[in-house]
Amino acid sequence: MKPTDHLLVVDVSSSIVCGVPPRVSLVRWARTAAGARGRGWEIVIRVVGLAEGRRLNAVWQGKDYATNVLSFPAHPSTLIHQHLTGFTLKPMGDLVICAPVLVREARAQGKLLKAHWAHMVVHGVLHLLGYDHAYDAETRRMERRERQILRIFGLPNPYAAI
Repeated sequence: MKPTDHLLVVDVSSSIVCGVPPRVSLVRWARTAAGARGRGWEIVIRVVGLAEGRRLNAVWQGKDYATNVLSFPAHPSTLIHQHLTGFTLKPMGDLVICAPVLVREARAQGKLLKAHWAHMVVHGVLHLLGYDHAYDAETRRMERRERQILRIFGLPNPYAAI
């Protein structure tokens, strides 16, 4: 088996104990979002609290508040490495998800917490794959893809009016 035959590897770490979906859910959402393009790649999902979320958003985005998800694509010069699986993997990037922000947003928007978690994982992975929402056409393309992926899990359109 070649390294590229291997599914996307998702490493999950969390500084939060309660309210985080099971690792298997985070991995399934990320792998589905990456699709075939994720084969032979690795991402890291780090779940953080408000203080760490705020610090990272301030350092990397210049915004002094915690946000729901931050995506950090790996730099092209990042070295491929041998993973614990025994496969040589290429790092796709990291996602940082701020759990308290997700909980607050889900409540405020009347969304199921599971659906909002899935949406933020999918959204973050799509950013790692190069999707963006800086322009209207890009936004429509990204949101369309998010809806398609979430539909696979029987989850509602995250952009529907509540």
